[in-house]
Amino acid sequence: MKYLLAVLAVAIGVVGIVLGEADDSPGLQLLGVVLIVGAVAFGVRTARRGR
Repeated sequence: MKYLLAVLAVAIGVVGIVLGEADDSPGLQLLGVVLIVGAVAFGVRTARRGR
């Protein structure tokens, strides 16, 4: 279940980057990147705690 949240956050981040590119909005692209990095860090932390 926790991995699903991380995957969903990455998907939302990718959508943010794509929409930010279309609108030429650097702030939305930055939020997308921050969301992706945070989701990956959360996924790695969750995987390490599971062992």
